Amino acid sequence: MVHDDIYMAKFRIDSMMKNELHYNMELPEKVTNILETDFWVLEQFDKGMLPVLADPIKFTSNVSIFLKSGECQVDIDLITHDISAPCVVNIRRSQILQLKSVSEDFDSSFIVMSKRFCDNLFVLLQDCKFYHTAVRRQVVPIPHDLLGRYKNLYSRIGTIFRERDNPFSYQAMALALSSFFYEVAYKCYSYPSKEFVNSNNRTTCKFIFLVQKYFKEERFLKFYAEQLGISPKHLSRIIKNETGFSAVEWIERYVILEAKVLLKSTNLNIQQVSDELNFPSQSFFGKYFKKKVGMSPKEFRNT
Repeated sequence: MVHDDIYMAKFRIDSMMKNELHYNMELPEKVTNILETDFWVLEQFDKGMLPVLADPIKFTSNVSIFLKSGECQVDIDLITHDISAPCVVNIRRSQILQLKSVSEDFDSSFIVMSKRFCDNLFVLLQDCKFYHTAVRRQVVPIPHDLLGRYKNLYSRIGTIFRERDNPFSYQAMALALSSFFYEVAYKCYSYPSKEFVNSNNRTTCKFIFLVQKYFKEERFLKFYAEQLGISPKHLSRIIKNETGFSAVEWIERYVILEAKVLLKSTNLNIQQVSDELNFPSQSFFGKYFKKKVGMSPKEFRNT
């Protein structure tokens, strides 16, 4: 159970940045406490607590979701994941998630961690050779013989979180997580990942990484081909064969996804959204968006 001073409600919060963010998720009313304390835990989150997520959501903190039962299909930064329990889903700060389907028996726990907390956790775990793999893995299956250990961890973390009179709760949670990784979790990361669209192709993975990093500034294929040291034509062929989308389509999809998030989840006006995405003008952005989405930015924001 969540302690008395936190309850589930729709909310609007002022961002710690300059823009106000509007979230359409069911989260604690006192969400600012999460930002102040660097850490927050919810031990039970089932389908009944999920909103209808028609729109993508951009995460402003690192989130680790422990899926105890059920299945779901989600896009994380446009990569589709078919997820089945038991597993851990790691969503990094600034990643964009879109929920596509969820089963009736969906049940999860999750923890929210600020960048500061994760940086401190890294100091404790940097000597573990599996930790660097763990940071990159989005979905990690949990062997059934370790399931009980994971349930105990989230219960323990929840207990520490609720002990408001403990002046060392921050340190206790960091040490509990790092200890668990060294004792148990590392075993889940010692197997090769099967993620990313049926392929371990290094060129494809590097291309997607570059697009995620530069899509706001670079929309021409030549830039990415030069970064990878291959011709645009060769890059296009590889990406199309591996993913089913052309390289140019990947760039466009990231631009449109970010535009949708900014239009739905911030109070930026359309000119500011256009500027954020480095379009030469609001008019150019409007035409680009309408061509890809089928409606204008204003129409999309009002749907």
